[in-house]
Amino acid sequence: MTAIQMTMNEPLLVVIAGPTAVGKTELGIKLARHLKTPIISADSRQFYREMKIGTAAPTPEELKAVPHHFIHQLSVRDAFNVSRFETEVLLLLKELFKQHPVALMVGGSGLYIHAVCHGIDQLPDPDPEIRQRLKHMLETAGIIALQDELRQVDPEYYGIVDLANPARLIRALEIYGATGVPYSALRTQTLKPRPFRILKIGIDLPREILNERINKRVDEMIHAGLVEEAGQLFPLRHLNALNTVGYKELFDYMQGLTTLDFAIDKIKTNSRRYAKRQLTWFRKDQEFRWFRPDDLGSILHLPELAPWVS
Repeated sequence: MTAIQMTMNEPLLVVIAGPTAVGKTELGIKLARHLKTPIISADSRQFYREMKIGTAAPTPEELKAVPHHFIHQLSVRDAFNVSRFETEVLLLLKELFKQHPVALMVGGSGLYIHAVCHGIDQLPDPDPEIRQRLKHMLETAGIIALQDELRQVDPEYYGIVDLANPARLIRALEIYGATGVPYSALRTQTLKPRPFRILKIGIDLPREILNERINKRVDEMIHAGLVEEAGQLFPLRHLNALNTVGYKELFDYMQGLTTLDFAIDKIKTNSRRYAKRQLTWFRKDQEFRWFRPDDLGSILHLPELAPWVS
């Protein structure tokens, strides 16, 4: 058996990643049907069954077209993190590869994709005193104080983190407080070997087109009932899962802090900023090969996929 034949006999994980609203879901379904393989979602908010509209989760028709894993398997009340995702996806891949030579993972949550492909670093447990100090800072000085401190101690992570997510900011700051080492340095030190090959495909569009798609998607979400969905979740707004673009802006509106029009405009602005951070994350990974979402033909002709395309 030649070296090429041996490589082709190794299972392959195909990753489709990119910013919000770029067209990952549609492309992923088309590719999955060609490869005759299910889809593993790597969108950390589509895990939650109560957040269908605001996370642009696959529609019932899309879920019927191709089997999906890690879609709506959790409640917002459930505790879940990237380490559990890594463990559960690796166990799932072990089973999937018994039936499929190729598996497909689609999503925009960079840290979750990285965890499956390369492992998540072992980070120190939270220090109660440090965490309490940071929570007190959030309560008294607001999220801007956390952002300012993170920018000073870890500018690299500051450039890619969701700056509107206080849980992420606090975690990065408490790791720095406990170790004296920036979170960005700790979480990229060790790559874990995987028993499968990985093909990373990045999806992008020109910025003005992507921004138009983001704005249109937000309008469609509002029309589909996002305000009503957020209203049902309003009593649970303290949960980390709901500290998410599309919900937190509407929670402010429901508390009388803004108008509805202002909240909708804020969702669009924050979604565009989130897309920019997603692209910053994925562009740093030189393993990605970049395509437009309508360039399925070129993707299918990649040498790694050609043997499995039908």
